[in-house]
Parts: sequence; structure tokens; C-alpha cells
Amino acid sequence: MKNLGVCLLLVASATSATAAPRNSEQWIGSWASSQMAAEQDSAAPGDLIRGGTLRQIVHLSAGGPRIRVRVSNAFGTAPLHLISLHVAHAQSPASSRIDASSDVAVTFDQRADVFIPAGAEYTSDPINYPAAPLSDLAVTMQFEAAPEHQTGHPGSRATSYLGSGVAPSVAEMPAGTQSIEHWYFLSGVDVNVDTKAAAIVTLGDSITDGHGATTNGNDRWPDVLAARLQRAMPKRALGVLNEGIGGNRLLLDGTGPNALARLYRDVLSQNGVRYVMVLEGINDIGNLTRTQTATAAQHAQLVHSLIGAYQQIILRAHAHGIKVMGATITPFVGSGFYHPDAANESDRTQVNTWIRAAGHFDAVVDFDKTIADPAHPERMLPDYDSGDHLHPSPAGYQAMANAIQLSFFE
Repeated sequence: MKNLGVCLLLVASATSATAAPRNSEQWIGSWASSQMAAEQDSAAPGDLIRGGTLRQIVHLSAGGPRIRVRVSNAFGTAPLHLISLHVAHAQSPASSRIDASSDVAVTFDQRADVFIPAGAEYTSDPINYPAAPLSDLAVTMQFEAAPEHQTGHPGSRATSYLGSGVAPSVAEMPAGTQSIEHWYFLSGVDVNVDTKAAAIVTLGDSITDGHGATTNGNDRWPDVLAARLQRAMPKRALGVLNEGIGGNRLLLDGTGPNALARLYRDVLSQNGVRYVMVLEGINDIGNLTRTQTATAAQHAQLVHSLIGAYQQIILRAHAHGIKVMGATITPFVGSGFYHPDAANESDRTQVNTWIRAAGHFDAVVDFDKTIADPAHPERMLPDYDSGDHLHPSPAGYQAMANAIQLSFFE
């Protein structure tokens, strides 16, 4: 019996060493969007979405020979039924026109249509579709029915096109099509890559989402980072996934779920993620006193809670083998929305001191010092200010992306 056990062990070892894995494909996210409930002011018109056709243009980061599309009904309360979904090369990020010869129908479980349960996300079948790095992809969905509660992303900084009676393969959406600066139901595009590839998630608020960036310009700081990485490391596929939500907070729900509540869906479950960059906290600091006064004890508790939230993100990311880069909170004195005072500025300074300190994040990018006015460090440099003294301009986003040490991703 002892010899038989040794023989079985040897056979098992030989089999495991020579058998090819059943599925050796590796996928990373090339584009992603944080999903949230589409509120009344950002929901797509119900009469158009029912039986309608929606074309959305997304800017990929990493490229690859095959792609998959992810569709989300995370905040729906009834199934989402897609009749069909097509992808094509977009001729411009600011137009609905596609290269018709590149149009391909995407399947789900080898069928054209799919029912996505309430609260769920669905990944399409892989398709052979060469996607170039930094290219624009048109994703066109045709709906049979959409749930009353829609899932989407309001801060697209990109134009989507919604019409009725339109074939998903049409070269250009016809006259009368409604233009909407939101994304709906589209949560990600993955690419098939080699083993050196990785995805980078940028977790943040409106400054990551790109408030102040150029509509259809793809000049948010994560976009600029993706372009820098492509130039610096052209042989390594690195996807940059923008998981910013305008108004987002670390501690409380605001516009969308708080950062800790959405950490699993938006970071840990993303395909191929190996790095996350965290720029959160300005809305927590600003909202503390936006409509009421706060005591010294409340300010101290906020700083303590923000640091605790960062520690939770680091802890959970490290448990999944993900490295974390912390970003300092940018200046916002002069903001007409928050009217920050000396106590708010003290909160921001204390949090930034903790972020910069060794032994917390795996790396730090000092966005604060990058865009601050040296003469008035509590304010943004005018050239980097979008005008509201809270959100950077495209030049500010460029400076922020340029401040990131790319060696962290090597």
C-alpha cells in the first residue's frame, strides 16, 4: 500500500506538470466607470430607453487582440433586457459616427440578447477584436426594456447618443437623436493581454472623475496618466480605470455610495488590478461645515475617521495583493461651494501630513504641492484652477498626471 501511494503521488505530480490549463487567458480592464443609481435629473428618458438604441463612446487605455464588454444593472430593481450590443471603432470621441466596416455584434452566452438580473453585472463573450491602446470604442446597446431604476454614471464628460427605431450597426445616429452627457449600464471594457499586464484603478471623487476637463477631450488626470504609461512602457499593457464619482466621500454616501462601500465593486473585483491610487477626502472635509458649524471635537473626529478609512483601504487592497498609492488632497480655499475656513484647512493639512508619512501608503503622489500656489499654498495656482477654486483645469490635470512616478508601476 505504501508503494501504491508513492506511485499515485508520482502520477499525480507528472499529470499536473504536463497538463495545460483549461483557460490560460488573462484579462485586464482597459476602461471602466463607477456605477451608481441614475437619479431623476440624470436618468435617460424612459420613452427612449424602452426599445431604444444607445451609443456610447469610451476611451480605452490598454490595447489587446480580444475584448469583452461588461454591462451593469447594479442599481436596478428589475431585470435589464438587452436585445443586442455592438462594438465599433469610433471615428471621433465627439461624434456618433463609426467605421461601419469595424462593427461587430457581441454575444452573451452565445446569444445576441441577455437578461441581466437586478443588482448584477454581466460580462460578454470574448470577441476577436483588435483594440489599439488609447483608441476610442463605440459601444451600442439596443434595449427591449430597462428597469425603472437605471444604473449609470452621470459624470461622463463624454457625449452619448440615444434614439428610437435605430439599428445598432448604423454608421451614424440619425437626426433627432438625443445627445446626453452621461453613461448608462456600461461598466467596463476588458482586453486580452500577456502576463506582464496590469490594471491601475484610480479611486476618487469629481477631481478624478474629471470635473473641469474638456467634454469629449479625454484630458482627465487618469487619461493623461494612461498616455504617459503608453509612451514610457509601450511593451507592457497597463490599463487605467477611472473609478471617480463626483461628490464622492470616504465616510458618508453622497453622490453615489461612499468609497469604502464601493471598494469591492470598483477596485477589488476589477480584472487584472494590481495597483490602486486613492484621491478622496475633500468632500468629507468640505461637507462638515458647508451648511452648519462644527466644534473642535467634530473636526478632530473627522480627521481621525478619514485616516481610519485610508487604513481600511490599504488593509483590504493588500489582502488582495494590490499596491496602494495615496494622493494628497488638493487646495480648495476660495471655493464658493464649500467656503472653507482655517479649521477646514487645518483638517486638510493634518490628513495630508498623514498621507505623506512613511509606513502608510506604498507610495505617495503629492497632488497638493503640485497644483498649489507657492505664495498661497491653501489655494490652487490660477493657471491650474478651472475657475471654481475646487476643481483643476485641464492644465492642472496634466500637471497632476505628470507628477506621478511611473516607476511605481514597473
